[in-house]
Amino acid sequence: MRATHIVLVVFWFFCIYTPALFCAIVQYDHRALVIDGKRRVLVSGSIHYPRSTPEMWPDLIQKSKDGGLDVIETYVFWNIHEPVRGQYDFDGRKDLVKFVKTVAAAGLYVHLRIGPYVCAEWNYGGFPLWLHFIPGIKFRTDNEPFKAEMKRFTAKIVDMMKQEKLYASQGGPIILSQIENEYGNIDSSYGASGKSYIKWAATMATSLDTGVPWVMCQQADAPDPIINTCNGFYCDQFTPNSNTKPKMWTENWSGWFLSFGGAVPSRPVEDLAFAVARFFQRGGTFQNYYMYHGGTNFDRTSGGPFIATSYDYDAPIDEYGIVRQPKWGHLKDVHKAIKLCEEALIATDPSIVSLGPNLEAAVYKTGSVCSAFLANVGTTSDVTVNFSGNSYHLPAWSVSILPDCKNVVLNTAKINSASSISSFTNEPSKEDIGSLETSSTGWSWISEPVGISKADSFSQTGLLEQINTTADKSDYLWYSLSIDYKDAAGSQAFLHIESLGHGLHAFINGKLAGSQAGNSGKAKFTVDIPVTLVAGKNTIDLLSLTVGLQNYGAFFDTTGAGITGPVILKGLANANTLDLSSQKWTYQVGLKGEDSGLSSGNSDQWNSQSTFPKNQPLTWYKTTFAAPSGTSPVAIDFTGMSKGEAWVNGQSIGRYWPTYVASGAGCTDSCNYRGPYTASKCRRNCGKPSQTLYHVPRSWLKPSGNTLVLFEEKGGDPTQISFVTKQIESLCAHVSDSHPPPVELWNSYTESGREVGPVLSLTCPQHNQVISSIKFASYGTPLGTCGNFYHGRCSSNKALPIVQKACIGSSSCSVGVSINTFGDPCRGVAKSLAVEATCA
Repeated sequence: MRATHIVLVVFWFFCIYTPALFCAIVQYDHRALVIDGKRRVLVSGSIHYPRSTPEMWPDLIQKSKDGGLDVIETYVFWNIHEPVRGQYDFDGRKDLVKFVKTVAAAGLYVHLRIGPYVCAEWNYGGFPLWLHFIPGIKFRTDNEPFKAEMKRFTAKIVDMMKQEKLYASQGGPIILSQIENEYGNIDSSYGASGKSYIKWAATMATSLDTGVPWVMCQQADAPDPIINTCNGFYCDQFTPNSNTKPKMWTENWSGWFLSFGGAVPSRPVEDLAFAVARFFQRGGTFQNYYMYHGGTNFDRTSGGPFIATSYDYDAPIDEYGIVRQPKWGHLKDVHKAIKLCEEALIATDPSIVSLGPNLEAAVYKTGSVCSAFLANVGTTSDVTVNFSGNSYHLPAWSVSILPDCKNVVLNTAKINSASSISSFTNEPSKEDIGSLETSSTGWSWISEPVGISKADSFSQTGLLEQINTTADKSDYLWYSLSIDYKDAAGSQAFLHIESLGHGLHAFINGKLAGSQAGNSGKAKFTVDIPVTLVAGKNTIDLLSLTVGLQNYGAFFDTTGAGITGPVILKGLANANTLDLSSQKWTYQVGLKGEDSGLSSGNSDQWNSQSTFPKNQPLTWYKTTFAAPSGTSPVAIDFTGMSKGEAWVNGQSIGRYWPTYVASGAGCTDSCNYRGPYTASKCRRNCGKPSQTLYHVPRSWLKPSGNTLVLFEEKGGDPTQISFVTKQIESLCAHVSDSHPPPVELWNSYTESGREVGPVLSLTCPQHNQVISSIKFASYGTPLGTCGNFYHGRCSSNKALPIVQKACIGSSSCSVGVSINTFGDPCRGVAKSLAVEATCA
């Protein structure tokens, strides 16, 4: 813990208990946030408390702090806190106060984004569904019923924070709050009512008297004193709407979200570091990563629709809480480099000059203090530039940071940090089979009835929209109808169904006839399902399902779902058709198993005596298991299953859908970081399932006697699923002889005047590990990437023994990258050192 953060912890302790003596004053001017009279350069990262567990929070926050963050940013999720109007829930993963206090205990600040609209790929954008049913309500506009509810919840959260003395003005960690969220992206759709709504929201927020500034992101007309901020992959060109407000970046998208049916997004760290450095180069002083840790969409919290259960986001800390290298480490170096410039950054505005086409220098100079940023925004060519009488090599799409306007401490395209390869290992988890309620497979089961099985079903003429019918109490809505068919048995026909989404399973006379789903780009679909009718009575049962409710866009709350028709039987005798849309349908909200509490595993209805049902639709499965040994993060591999939801010891780990395969197009074997990043660039896993592995938090597990319950919609074989643990398989680093020295050596070599060269460093991920082997080491012209290094045309035969001697048996090691260490295997050629190691 750095001394400054020890001071912060002590400061907050005294301020909470003696607020009259120790309270921070948070203000702002045109350059920065001003805390107790001092401008601050602040690096922030988003961690959403309900997307991890309270047991994970301290480690996630400490890793954020170790990565160079000053601030943790989180949304507040209205729908999990007030699932029923007036009934609040702040327990477990929803314990907002505990999360904020955990951040404070680590010595970090908090940016509390109350919203209460959050987007966030979260179900219904964070709004509770009961809001939709208030008479006369219209969301996010100048509408009295909506404004009353929004103010009531916002005031509730502010009051909670005040009661716990969590605002900086009371001695707490909260230095910023946000009202609304990205409204400027869609406010034109609301016309004059949208403009007046934003003015009202600003006035309402500031009237709550938090003692800290409020922000609105993506809101160019944010009224004073609200600070308007930027969201995006790049915000260096952003300008606040007043010269009295600082340049702030509330969402620097560290990657992108995963959708069911989509490839896995990734954003190269060289590009992310470039974006960060460009922002500070051009006058920014507050930057937040969205996300720094993405986490998991447990339960039915994912939005979209079709947002996957994993919310990993390619963030610096992965879904399981493991630092993602080299992203975490390289950004840590970037943060250190920027903080070396802080004195200059807060003292003055930058002087920006062109050094040539696509070349730019920004100089912060006041008195004897001087820092500079040199940028090559070209996407193809490396260049050498002259700046202040010296020459500097600038790779394409990179920024060099010069804390003293002379020496380069870091270039965003040159990574000193180690990289890592992670892997999942299958773990034994089955307990001894001896229970009367399990079969020889270790599983018991209950069949979910097809069609109507609950007493609260109802009938109505015509087809109903799903969300208005279910109020999102369940993903599922049954549409059931019986018809008399007078032609010969075995007649072939087609059932034509048009749905607003998101998916359906069609049953004819109790048998699954076909299924269909939309996708993240288009939830609506039309399908023609072949059906076989019998003479006489035929039952048509359509199970419509949602996969997270719409969370973004103008009027997103009015986006419907379900089978709104038409529904037509086609291909009947004599080419007749029968429109079923206007007939009297019977409806059932949810499943009988949901109402019976089968997800807890406690029912006495579980069957194990008859033939085990594999690949049968609408089946609940249960088994018991022992937790995998050790402390590595745990996941379930759902290969063998189709689609459904899973619960561990009664807690939902989310929807699973391992059969939804991404398109085979759009991925590349390698990713060129140069040039603007988009969400479709650098995707992986094309032609493969979007998600097969589903996180199970360790804190949800007991050593033994754990219960796993699945609800399978379409049919699968639960005996194929497996438990896996995640660990780091290899550590790698690749450092050239033109890399700057490590950032942490800056003060030592600039103050002493001695020359320090590049250094390759490796550190085992766990404190109790040591480097056990060197799998590869080459100094010269090595090629390839981590896990696939190979020798180039030039290689020193001294590299492997030198690295082995320096590293094996140590938890960390450093090796100078120069001919002084390894000799010169190829004179006149640029050289580098590549190493792959394992820890044990």
